[in-house]
Amino acid sequence: MEHEVWVVDNASVDDSVEWVKAQYPEVKLIANEHNLGFSKANNQAIRKSQSEYVILLNPDTVVEEDSLRACIDFMDSHPDAGALGIRMIDGSGTFLPESKRGLPTPWVAACKTLRLHKLFPSVKAFNGYYLSYLDERENHAVDVLSGAFMLLRRSVLDEVGLLDEDYFMYGEDVDLSYRITKAGYRNYYYAGSSIIHYKGESTKKGSLNYIVTFYKAMILFAQKHYSKQQAGLYSLLIKAAILIHGTASFIKSKLIKFLLPLLDAVGILGSLYALSNFWEVYRYGDADYFSSTAYYINLPVYTAVWLLSLWLAGAYDRHKHIFKILRGVAIGLLILLSAYGLVSLEYRHSRMVLLLGAVSTAFVVLVWRLLLWNMGGRLEGLSPKRNRRLAVVGKEEEVTRVTGLIQNLMKNPVDIIKVSPQSQQGNYFRMSLADLDSAMDKSRIDEVIFCSKDVPASVITKWMSKIGTKSRVKIVADQSTSIIGSPSKNSRGELYTVELSFNILEPQHQRNKWLFDKLSSLLMIVLFPLGLAFSRKRAKYLPRSLQVLLGRRSWVGLDHRDQEWQTLPSIKDGVFTPVWEEVDVAAVHGHNLSYCRDYLWTEDLNLVIRQI
Repeated sequence: MEHEVWVVDNASVDDSVEWVKAQYPEVKLIANEHNLGFSKANNQAIRKSQSEYVILLNPDTVVEEDSLRACIDFMDSHPDAGALGIRMIDGSGTFLPESKRGLPTPWVAACKTLRLHKLFPSVKAFNGYYLSYLDERENHAVDVLSGAFMLLRRSVLDEVGLLDEDYFMYGEDVDLSYRITKAGYRNYYYAGSSIIHYKGESTKKGSLNYIVTFYKAMILFAQKHYSKQQAGLYSLLIKAAILIHGTASFIKSKLIKFLLPLLDAVGILGSLYALSNFWEVYRYGDADYFSSTAYYINLPVYTAVWLLSLWLAGAYDRHKHIFKILRGVAIGLLILLSAYGLVSLEYRHSRMVLLLGAVSTAFVVLVWRLLLWNMGGRLEGLSPKRNRRLAVVGKEEEVTRVTGLIQNLMKNPVDIIKVSPQSQQGNYFRMSLADLDSAMDKSRIDEVIFCSKDVPASVITKWMSKIGTKSRVKIVADQSTSIIGSPSKNSRGELYTVELSFNILEPQHQRNKWLFDKLSSLLMIVLFPLGLAFSRKRAKYLPRSLQVLLGRRSWVGLDHRDQEWQTLPSIKDGVFTPVWEEVDVAAVHGHNLSYCRDYLWTEDLNLVIRQI
């Protein structure tokens, strides 16, 4: 079909503009110097475009080959249609309910705020927002469409106006949908085709920032389109929703972060109290043999030491391994036994309690993780270690290229299952795509990677819905060195590229950097007189050491002369940078990149010594 493609770049900090110019010279590009927001940016392109239809499309979407033609044919056959939205799924193949929505009236907002639509999913009265009582596989006339994919009739846009630029992000699609229906046209939800909408890229959906931004947009909508009395009630409901959801989001994020250490602390301390009671009765025959100091000082200190050693060993990392837990317990025991002879007799506790405490600590920590594992968590090391299994779907040439890409990117060995998109041919492929479903049931496949050069997007979306949560699904584009995908609409997911494989993002290296900063700054403060004798900038020696100790800065951070430093991992501003000698400004990015990619704490030590 005749068409034109407009890309509006809202002040990206990477090389998006240059990349689009080089890869797609036919695209009409608008490069904004500032982030103008969703409405203004789309309106810039709409005003310059010349077409019968306009489609708004988010950049984190994958569209099936026939989607646009099918949608336009539907609009042509429905002259009452002012706009059309499509069935959307996320990166795990799950239907996105925001594909079809109702108007956010005060009652609808109240039901959504109180989560009544979750409690009563089939009751129409409580589901006015996501319209869950309407079949996702059938076409429907609805009130509100999503701006992620919004096909608009140009003549209707000319009549009702463009996106309202008072909305920076969120709410503009609700506003435009409402104005279209007020003008006498219909908004249609079209289920005849599907697109993937990864989401989570512009704003994390569960974050406090998202909650506040979204609900403020809803207040603006109410003030513009409802009576003063209705808008006041709506505003009150929205503010209550911000308070409720914001508080819940904050508690949830903190609870998830500290739940496991808190459970460990309770379990370890409780087991130490029980062991102390048992040992003083069994060994000494006196229930009051140990002093109150042992119970109120020693045991909490032991618990704190074991929690710290577990953290240092990586027991609280995303991937929890039995070996990390046992190593953390052993480190804690060695620290406590080493300190045993250094404290006075009145503060010493029984060494047998320490030894038994190490066993009980390992037991308690493992039990918590086994319980959480049964509730959906993951504890590695319970079964024989195996390589990660990846299935790559495509023709031989592209599968060979992607296999090489994966092997270069993955630090740990992986088993790659080569899958033909058609019937199996020759010995190169282990199976055909038709056999993949049964193979996933027989042997666990951790990830399925589709080569979009050889597999149509329509096939990929169908398989995503079919696979569901059995395995993660990712896509690699023709000639691309990136493999993209996200298992949830609330997470950014993973992006595998050569440039983005950074050591400094791994929890172990982040801990090492934090420990180096704290211990080295303490040492520098203790050696203050000696430091003054050798430091080139004596007046800044002590203030900088204190800044690092208090966590305001790190000893080594990125050099901000690099125009692309914001595309690299976020690190605290550094006292020093990876560039310790005179280099051309153009070479600074290479130093920053190497520092993040190959980070070791010894590099920080080397840089600090050189620059002090």
